[in-house]
Amino acid sequence: MTTARRGRRPGASTTRQAILDAARARFAADGYAGTTIRRVAADAGVDASLVMQFFRSKDELFGAVMSITPEALARLGSAFEGPDEHLGERVVRAFLDVWEGDPRDSEPLMAMLRGAIVNEQAGEQLRAFIQARLLDGIRSRPGDPDDAALRAGLASSMLVGIVVGRRIVGVRILAEADSETLIARLAPAIHHVLTAAQE
Repeated sequence: MTTARRGRRPGASTTRQAILDAARARFAADGYAGTTIRRVAADAGVDASLVMQFFRSKDELFGAVMSITPEALARLGSAFEGPDEHLGERVVRAFLDVWEGDPRDSEPLMAMLRGAIVNEQAGEQLRAFIQARLLDGIRSRPGDPDDAALRAGLASSMLVGIVVGRRIVGVRILAEADSETLIARLAPAIHHVLTAAQE
């Protein structure tokens, strides 16, 4: 006669995979904004604290589902650290580094972007993910937070537009431009959008 296992799942790898599977289904069903750690935990049959042991935040969980490394998430977040003087440059540089750098990060993001063009749900997920990075950064800085969502939306649209033009549509002048040229041209506009409420 065999007895049923009690307590935690048999191993960390199977538990982690169960959480990722549940999160993937939940993000697909509810989108980034509608997904919560509690719902993912319930779907996976584990406690929410166990989800947090494996993935420190919803951002990291989404990144793992989409195969975005924690280092890439950290680069995007750290762009808002430091003085305002070079904020636009830091944000554009971090964005391009992630989207056009290490294939472990850029390939899943490009797959999401291509999917977002033809799939409304994928588009919502991508928009929410990108805007959340910028919105968190804007809200962490001084200034009127009331229009932070609009500024985050404007900045994310500009940045994603560059990637679409370079990598998907293939606008020749954009595709052939080196990243330093793009950073120099785009940084002042992004800087203005992100800091407009403080000026």
